[in-house]
Amino acid sequence: MGAIRNQIREMRAQREITQQELADRVGVTRQTVIAIEQDKYSPSLETAFKVAMVLGVPLEQCFQYDPRGKR
Repeated sequence: MGAIRNQIREMRAQREITQQELADRVGVTRQTVIAIEQDKYSPSLETAFKVAMVLGVPLEQCFQYDPRGKR
């Protein structure tokens, strides 16, 4: 089974956005942002697009699918 990887923590840090700010702007809890950043939770497609939009990058820059990866 594959795994979704992401660069959200790094992108968020570059933009000086806190986990809480990202959560508020996306419409999720801070705990959800933490779980996504730690690759423990794969967001819905809608949430993934919102994260990318808030960070100002294309979806594929935020999230990558690794077909060989394990969760």
